[in-house]
Amino acid sequence: MLLKFKQITNKINKIDTFSPYFFLPFILALYFFLSLFDFSRFELFNVRASIWPAVFLAIICYYIGVYIVDKLGWTFPTFGLSALGKYVMHFVVLLTLIGLVAYVTMIFQGSVGISDESVRRGLDPKLNFLSQLLWFGVLLLLSYRMIKESNMTWKKAIVYALAFAVVMTAFLLMGYRTPLVIMLFTGLIIFHYCVKRIKLTWFITFIALVGIFFAMFGFVRVLTEDPTQKFNDRSQPDREHMAEEDVEKLITAERRVNLTPKWVRAINQEMVTGHIVLSKIIEYTEEEGYTGGEMHKGIFTTILPGEQVSPRMLVTDVVNSLSTEEGKYITRPGRTTTPTFIGQLFLDGGYLLVSIGFLLYGAIISLVYNKIKKAGVKTFHSVAYAFVITLFTVSMHTGLLDLIFVLMFAFVVLASSIQSTKNSNKLT
Repeated sequence: MLLKFKQITNKINKIDTFSPYFFLPFILALYFFLSLFDFSRFELFNVRASIWPAVFLAIICYYIGVYIVDKLGWTFPTFGLSALGKYVMHFVVLLTLIGLVAYVTMIFQGSVGISDESVRRGLDPKLNFLSQLLWFGVLLLLSYRMIKESNMTWKKAIVYALAFAVVMTAFLLMGYRTPLVIMLFTGLIIFHYCVKRIKLTWFITFIALVGIFFAMFGFVRVLTEDPTQKFNDRSQPDREHMAEEDVEKLITAERRVNLTPKWVRAINQEMVTGHIVLSKIIEYTEEEGYTGGEMHKGIFTTILPGEQVSPRMLVTDVVNSLSTEEGKYITRPGRTTTPTFIGQLFLDGGYLLVSIGFLLYGAIISLVYNKIKKAGVKTFHSVAYAFVITLFTVSMHTGLLDLIFVLMFAFVVLASSIQSTKNSNKLT
């Protein structure tokens, strides 16, 4: 029995954990599989519309995009800018310095939001936007320095890991998790291709530990909320208009949910919420139709003067419009909702936009990966691939709705495109 288990484990570990064919679809499938352990929350929020046709369509279209580009051997063109390739890292240094100035300014202003939601919600938008360039620049610089090491030892790897940890801790103070996840997994992918291959069994253990850590981070953040602040109000909608039978069913569902300890529910809280939100988005479009581009337009209009509705606030309005009548908020008023990337696309254009979006995702990831296959792992293309596939994977939960992340993605892809692919150390 032990020998058979070892043989199965050895076969599993032969899989390239971070290849386009495995990493993103594995995380996506795992995300929605774990969401099935809902501890009666589906009943509480009256989940009716099935998400699985959209999920399976997304995975199939993703694989089509990856496969076509892989077999044709396509890569991004240089856009006639190959002469600028040698200045990429100089520009990254400039971006890092801009981010550093913005970050230091925020710290001196007392913008430390890890334990104070009111501070996190009140961060200066411009400074917060520019401060993101700090972790982005440091991530690219450290990753590029790693892949250029001619003799990477464990001692050096630990030094790089500590440098990553310092920057991650700096942004942990702001109270946001997404930059930490992107830094963590980008660095891990660089380590996998340029230092030592990470076995799939080790990777699964790693993401389990990381997932629990970030779940508990969010759980503690909720526990330490100041209930006197308006945006921390946990009261539910008025239920007086509801029939007595419906109110009783709702109360019974709440009791069933509360039978499971809060800390247990917190372990997969984000995944269950993502499932519920996606289901409600599908249900909303069946009744009200698609928003026809409003979601994606909001990515860019939020930087315009005056009061603008952010894409995630639009999602909050959509899902709460269904649940409020049922006596329950999915997201507390005044807070934003992560729609999952499938939900982001579905709300604007249904199954058609989901298929187009994931086809493009697969194609883009494969286009960058083919650069590594041509130039080798000891190039900037490895950094670009690690960042792009991590950003896309994280957006499976958050959606790709932040302008700063869209700009980072565009910069990394352009920087990789104009870099030379003349290298003998090719990926096999």
